[in-house]
Amino acid sequence: MTSPAALVQRHPTTTAPLASAEAVTKSFGRTAALTGVSLQIHPGESVGLLGPNGAGKSTLIGLLSGLRRPDSGTVRLFGENPSHPRTRLRLGITPQATAVPQNLTVHEAVQFVARHYPDPIPSAQLLKDFGLVEAERKQCGGLSGGQQRRLLVALALVGRPELVILDEPTTGLDVDARETLWSQLRTYRSSGGTLLITSHYLEEIQALSSRVVVIDRGTVIADGTVDDIRSRVAVSKVSFLTDLPASSFLCLPGTVDVTVADTGRTTVVTQDADATVRQLVQDGLPFSQLEVHGATLEEAFLSLTAKEQQ
Repeated sequence: MTSPAALVQRHPTTTAPLASAEAVTKSFGRTAALTGVSLQIHPGESVGLLGPNGAGKSTLIGLLSGLRRPDSGTVRLFGENPSHPRTRLRLGITPQATAVPQNLTVHEAVQFVARHYPDPIPSAQLLKDFGLVEAERKQCGGLSGGQQRRLLVALALVGRPELVILDEPTTGLDVDARETLWSQLRTYRSSGGTLLITSHYLEEIQALSSRVVVIDRGTVIADGTVDDIRSRVAVSKVSFLTDLPASSFLCLPGTVDVTVADTGRTTVVTQDADATVRQLVQDGLPFSQLEVHGATLEEAFLSLTAKEQQ
């Protein structure tokens, strides 16, 4: 594995944010993607950006990385306009969509990107770290979806960036490949790197992020540690065995979500566990082996976005 000291290009120490958005708005036609979003990402942070589809996550990433311009408000990357070429040398980014050059080999793609940086990670080391040595001579268009995702993350890190923005980095990966990428990202961060990650895998955000920002309908609705986000909502899991379908419990007080596990156990995510249990008893609904647990990050996220839609 690459030495942690070698993964980040060193610049003068600063406490100023590496990336920031201040009162930013962005619309596409009549559709408002972002409405007054403010966000700062400081050196050494790992920020998980959560939100349902269409919440504005990818738009915000596009602004921070200089791929789009805001309609109003201010966006800065390393204290400058994100579209300035200087900032590109300090930023690594992986797009949500797979976008590797189809006709280049893996080795050629790494060499091509590496030549844009003054002190890139050696190609042989990078390919080894990301499990791509055997695919080195393959054309990128012939890689599996998982291999392409690994290559994109490797390309994001090749220039030893201070900040890496990853949009759904492990989509399409199996569990082992996901763990490999997580390990590389933890190593990058332990060397002083800074991460901004979006993911549909709440487990991924919880595993990699020191801070969670929840965005919904173009607005930041929560910002804090995983524990902070959990504490923002009084959400719990009420689980039990029953022969009734999940739809029978959707109208219980405070219900956010109802799921049925392969084991047959029904789980109600609720903002008021006491009221949920009381209603179960009062309605005479058949259940057994009742359990009540605290919220996970995913359940807190569901509760937060559900509140915004009410």
